Amino acid sequence: MSKLKRHWKLLAPLGALAIGITVFASAALAAPQAKEVRVAIMTDCKGAFAFAYEPDIGGAQAAFAQFAGGDVKNKKKPSAGMTGIKAGGTSVKIVGYGCGDDTAPTAIKETRRLMEQLKADVMVGPLSGDEAVVVANYAKSHPTKTFIIGTAGSQDPTLQIAPKNMFRYHGDGAQWDAGLGEIAYKRLGWRKAAIIMDDYSFGWTSAAGMIADFCAVGGQITKRVFPPLNTTDYASYVRQLPAPGSVDGYFWVVGGSGTSPSLTAFEQAYGSLDPKKFAGNGFFAFLGADKVVAPKLVGAYLATFGTAPGLKTKQAIAYEATIPKYYPGLNGGNYGDGFVYNYYNGATALVQGLNKSKGLTGAALQKAMPRVLKAGYQVSNKGIVKLDSNRQATVDIYQLQIVKKPDGSVGTDIAAFVPNVDQSFGGLFKATSPPPGRTQPACVKKTLPWQGKVKVVKNGVITNQVVK
Repeated sequence: MSKLKRHWKLLAPLGALAIGITVFASAALAAPQAKEVRVAIMTDCKGAFAFAYEPDIGGAQAAFAQFAGGDVKNKKKPSAGMTGIKAGGTSVKIVGYGCGDDTAPTAIKETRRLMEQLKADVMVGPLSGDEAVVVANYAKSHPTKTFIIGTAGSQDPTLQIAPKNMFRYHGDGAQWDAGLGEIAYKRLGWRKAAIIMDDYSFGWTSAAGMIADFCAVGGQITKRVFPPLNTTDYASYVRQLPAPGSVDGYFWVVGGSGTSPSLTAFEQAYGSLDPKKFAGNGFFAFLGADKVVAPKLVGAYLATFGTAPGLKTKQAIAYEATIPKYYPGLNGGNYGDGFVYNYYNGATALVQGLNKSKGLTGAALQKAMPRVLKAGYQVSNKGIVKLDSNRQATVDIYQLQIVKKPDGSVGTDIAAFVPNVDQSFGGLFKATSPPPGRTQPACVKKTLPWQGKVKVVKNGVITNQVVK
């Protein structure tokens, strides 16, 4: 054998090895393996909304179980955690739960702990209005992180602040109250009303929806009263309201643990509650108010968190059956409450985004986050919630009425359906306008897109009859 042939035989295996290494390296560069996605859930475990800690976590984790294969560790305690979550071909790890107290300082402290110390890529939350405002400002300076609002209803985060890495798949507090003012004007005959609201961003936003809707059809707001959040003695604030007889009714925007004591203070000051003289937001018959106050207000109307427990559509029935598969009895069995439902929707959207981004986070995930989402109580647009250019949902809204059930218990029935309510409230609210506050919005007569089109709901079925 010649020296040249012997030399080639010795080099050939080395050449093949070199080619193999080159091919492997090229493949690795072409298709990098996705890293683990680190997720945090931010909610409250203290303060006025401490009750929502497990319901919020349970709502989000039920979505991870339903759509991403997550295994529940403890069906009675969502905060015990999950394992086995996978989306976009990537493992998803819940790195921690935020423990807020409905205040901005605690929210930002907890957000920093979750995003910086525990290195979360995505946060689902927060729960409350002021918390969402401070988190939105934090999100602006942390563009590689992704934030999906839990159930906070302040307007500012997705309208005036509107960071590009923040998403909200439910309405804000003003959207949730669409149609309630028109019901009070037409069905209850109100022309002049007073309003009492928690003195912080969600209270202002929720009140803004009632004020805007009521004034749009010709009503007047004669007095606005502002008790601080977490007030325990409401006597002095109730005394600031006009006495019965000087107004036709009262819009009640006192939430969390304050609903029952504030209405009790009214009773002590002015006598028994007249259901035809009161309308409230989603807390009106919730968190103890359903046991203490609601029995005295059978017939009164209240807004929701954009949910409609008992709606007889396939989509709503399917959603209400999903949560108890993983957390039976969660939130007292009230699976349609916004604290469960809105976190569920946010986590559902996250799974869809990760599936589309193939497990990548940052800009890739933000680009992949769905701009449409099929949601349980959505009827318009074939059951699709749509995000606007600020990544804020346009949603269907349902208003409820406190009723006595056949078994003698007191509960709520769906009274009205308001389709496709956008965050601008028909152009009334703009990115350049001040966020809701003590004097914002002004009481203005205006034609709203849903005015005169609010449909009656009977026995969970949307009819063609409009509210008159």
